[in-house]
Amino acid sequence: MAAHAPVRRPEPQKRVLVTLRRTVATAVAAAVTTPAVLFGASPAFAETGPAAASVTTPVTAEDAESHAGVLRNAALAGKLRAAGDTAGKRAVTPSLKELEKAAAEAQKAYDDAVAAEEAALAAMEAALADDFPLAVAARAAKEKAAEAATAKTNADKALADAEAALAALPDTAGPEAKAAAEKAVADAATAAGTAADAKTAADEKAGQAATARDDARVAAVRAWGKAKEAVKKALEAKKAADKALEDALEEQDPVPCKPESELTATLSGLPAKITAGSTVEMKLRITNGTDRALDEVWPFVYFHGIEKGGYAPIDDRMHLQWSTATQTWTDAGDDYTAGSVSPLKAGAHADIKLRLTVDAGTPAAAGAAFIAADYVNTDGSCGGSPELTPYDFEVTAKAAPSPSPSSSTGAGTGTQTQTTTTQPLTTTSGSLASTGSSSAVPQLAAAAGAAVALGAGAILAARRRKADSAS
Repeated sequence: MAAHAPVRRPEPQKRVLVTLRRTVATAVAAAVTTPAVLFGASPAFAETGPAAASVTTPVTAEDAESHAGVLRNAALAGKLRAAGDTAGKRAVTPSLKELEKAAAEAQKAYDDAVAAEEAALAAMEAALADDFPLAVAARAAKEKAAEAATAKTNADKALADAEAALAALPDTAGPEAKAAAEKAVADAATAAGTAADAKTAADEKAGQAATARDDARVAAVRAWGKAKEAVKKALEAKKAADKALEDALEEQDPVPCKPESELTATLSGLPAKITAGSTVEMKLRITNGTDRALDEVWPFVYFHGIEKGGYAPIDDRMHLQWSTATQTWTDAGDDYTAGSVSPLKAGAHADIKLRLTVDAGTPAAAGAAFIAADYVNTDGSCGGSPELTPYDFEVTAKAAPSPSPSSSTGAGTGTQTQTTTTQPLTTTSGSLASTGSSSAVPQLAAAAGAAVALGAGAILAARRRKADSAS
């Protein structure tokens, strides 16, 4: 069986978007050049001679189920890609380039903050130094105030002395002596007043100089404190930007979706035989047996058939539709999914009606239905039921008399076959689904068109996430 890439998780937190690894050319080339290896033809059914290399070589049921697994992978890849695109529209996730730019800007902001803090520290130290200009001016003003105080003290003493001399004049002193003493008192009083005014002015200037010095020093200390806080915040922003970039780089390593055995899909109402030209209705039940809600669940349904006595597939002669209580009959389409359940609560189930119509004139054929369920959550986690569940049936060529839309002409019910091996969701398995074999589905063959489809199914989604997020 040709290898194909596993389905991987879609890109969240902008979080990184889902990308597709295109390997169609290689797969198709392998399908054309080595069909027997691609489809794993069983030697028991292989032809001899030149026809042995034909892409119509019959295969085992295991090969048919593997092919169904490829189709499931391709369908899930498309769903995950769409989910990633939708998530991107809901909340734009920064790209790796944007995260690198943000980290560089955060680094520059941090470097600038450190430089500013160093400058603030230097300014504070300068303000606290003795040679700080305002400190020098304050000292000078203080010295002048001291000098003015001394001058006032001297002037006050001179006044006191003049007043004492005037008072000490004897009664015999003449008018000239008395006038001179009085003038000395008046001059001393004027000098004392001038000295007092000078001292008041000097004291005021000294106080203003001291206040200016102290205010400058306080401002310098506060500026340094703010600069330190700015460095702290810039460092936190830098760490956050670095962490976001680191996470984005680590998320470049893809992590596969997880198998979820508690998410089950069961099919009921499939008859054992379906007559060509008739329509049958069935019920598909999806059950969430986990303890958490699954945000969006996609039922996978694939009907496959091979003409008896030949190797031609009859897939294009079988037409599947689905409906729910809120959705009218809708063609299943090329994605092999029967609508979606959004969300599916823990322990809850959802029922989906299926309607299969087989074209009139379809030859007798061996058929099988393969079902599973896959999910993706809004946080980017994804997974699905670990294996495809196959149900076998037959298509009979005998026309049914007046078939009704909901009746089948076959007797009994379809049989759920058991797989003998399982292939879990891993990065090396190449399939989300199992590649088990079914003893009840003999000789399901694949034609050249199926070979191309299998090659095309190798287009798969890759989800960039942390490797430990899958644990």
